Amino acid sequence: MADTLKAILLDSTRRPAVVTDLQTLIDEEVSDKSGVSGAVIKTGYAAVKKIKPGIIQSAVDSLLDEFVTALEPFWADHRAKGGNDFGAYLTSRSDEAADALLGVTDSHAEKSSRDSIKKVYGKLRPNGKKNVEEALPRLGKLIDKHAATA
Repeated sequence: MADTLKAILLDSTRRPAVVTDLQTLIDEEVSDKSGVSGAVIKTGYAAVKKIKPGIIQSAVDSLLDEFVTALEPFWADHRAKGGNDFGAYLTSRSDEAADALLGVTDSHAEKSSRDSIKKVYGKLRPNGKKNVEEALPRLGKLIDKHAATA
């Protein structure tokens, strides 16, 4: 088994499957949202996808290296402690893990030249941390799946 997230998730033979799995994870997380805030998320997500079809997969692929870098210290600590369930580990450090991941998207949203993307991101961002924290168990499971085959 590979020791680093970079080796696991960014391997050229595995990356396309990782990107597809992450897009599916995002779709599932959005689909699972409910209530007023869920409706806002679903509307925003649909708007982003309508602005540019394929943008989610493209964004996941372009941000993957930075997400891996953000998660690498968590993975290393998890492995050092002999952990089996990365989702549970991420959940136990949800505040820090969510901040690390959102740091990547915040930076990119800030630099975007597309006002429509900035506007939608700005509307979704206030609940972003809660949403990322809720996705951590699925994210950990996805990483564990790919680590098992690395």
